Amino acid sequence: MLFLNAKFIDLDLGENAVIVNEDDLKGTSYYPQDRVLIESHAGSVIGNIYSTKTMVQKGEVGMLVSELAEISISEGEEVKLRHAEKPESIPFIKKKMDGQVLNPHEIRTIIDEIVSKKLSNIELSAFVSSTYINGMNMDEIGEMTKRIAETGDMISWEKNLVVDIHSIGGVPGNKYALLSIPILAAAGITIPKTSSRAITSPAGTADVMEVLTNVELKEDEIKRIVKTTNGCLVWGGGVNLAPADDIIINVERPVSIDPQPQLLASVMAKKIATGIKYSVIDIPVGKGVKIKNEAEGAKLARKFIELGELLNIKVECVLTYGGQPLGRAIGPALEAKEAIEALQDPKNAPKSLIEKALSLAGILLELGGAAQIGEGQNLAWEILESGRALEKFNQIIIEQGGTPKKPEEIELGDYIEEIIAPIDGYVTDINNTGITNVVKEAGAPRDKKAGLLLNSKIGNKVKKGDVLYTIYSGSEERLVSAVNLARRVYPVKVEGMLIERISKF
Repeated sequence: MLFLNAKFIDLDLGENAVIVNEDDLKGTSYYPQDRVLIESHAGSVIGNIYSTKTMVQKGEVGMLVSELAEISISEGEEVKLRHAEKPESIPFIKKKMDGQVLNPHEIRTIIDEIVSKKLSNIELSAFVSSTYINGMNMDEIGEMTKRIAETGDMISWEKNLVVDIHSIGGVPGNKYALLSIPILAAAGITIPKTSSRAITSPAGTADVMEVLTNVELKEDEIKRIVKTTNGCLVWGGGVNLAPADDIIINVERPVSIDPQPQLLASVMAKKIATGIKYSVIDIPVGKGVKIKNEAEGAKLARKFIELGELLNIKVECVLTYGGQPLGRAIGPALEAKEAIEALQDPKNAPKSLIEKALSLAGILLELGGAAQIGEGQNLAWEILESGRALEKFNQIIIEQGGTPKKPEEIELGDYIEEIIAPIDGYVTDINNTGITNVVKEAGAPRDKKAGLLLNSKIGNKVKKGDVLYTIYSGSEERLVSAVNLARRVYPVKVEGMLIERISKF
């Protein structure tokens, strides 16, 4: 048992960390990564030991600011550290690592211990990795989905028909929701859209919307906004909705993986928690996205539909083209700017963005009775072209605490580099993964002003010296790094009519 004086440290390590000077650990039974119980007069909290030479002095224990909400400790107060019991779920995680099927009790225990922060990041990473490698059957996924939803608040609505659109992501620039949601809300459809931040992409819907307004709202605020406007675009993590999901996402993000069991559970748990009764799931397919072809997409669609049946949610899936970025803008600020431009002047907006937004909105307009079968997309266009969608979007921005902006008022990164075409020819390929990595290297999504703007897309003719795309960043160092990466991976490929010269010599 150790007796140390508390010191507060303003860090976020994604878990409860107990930072101890390495001299205090010498000759004891305590080692880095050991799980300990920190006790004070006010209560106790579980954490994992990190050792340091300099961050805290001998006799001190560093307590993260995030831990203060869990236990009331005064700085300098003496606290007691002792070994904590091993989590019950450790053998269950090992079981899944061995490729075995987990029973409901085992799954619920894992999820509960994730939420209670009894699992370290290493242990949680082991669980996520095991589902990535070995998968889960539908009964396991169903149980995990329900438990993830039950770990947080559950929103209920007075209306029976509450709908949602969700994309599994993977396509750079996938900003369609900023058009589809206001179109549906303007038609009187109730659509409380909660989104995740980016996991594998340079910008999630919440990251883009945050450029324009507040996305971290509480349940009562969301209900008020939806009652006023019929819709919202908020971050699911801002509410206590399925908190286990957000903890899991924080582990997935650094390695850019999204295991299919977690993907299914993440999407559907948020639907349960937000009281959704009908959801349209967008599954982009193509090279460089999560789903490589239509057969794979159809297989995932069947899983979503089956999971929806288990959870009493009606699910319809659509496969959409994901072979290149949606629109021309990639990165939070650039995507927000392009979305507003499309709402203001849809006739001159990128056709891929308009077509996807209208197609998805049209399905739900038909479901909600606002349009006859086969007429949903036409009605969606009328709402968009008339300016009603823009008006509704601005109303949502105001109700969420923001101020509507003109496209030119959105700030972009100060550090800019134009990448030019090396030869005359045609754009023959745009590598989604390469584009994503370049934009991330520029600083997105944390740097909202970082991004990439495409001048040309697949099939476009270019001349040597034409600008293919422009990279933006808020950091000169990150811009240089992004440009160097772009030159290595060549994400926009230009080829002439001569493909290859073959000679004997």
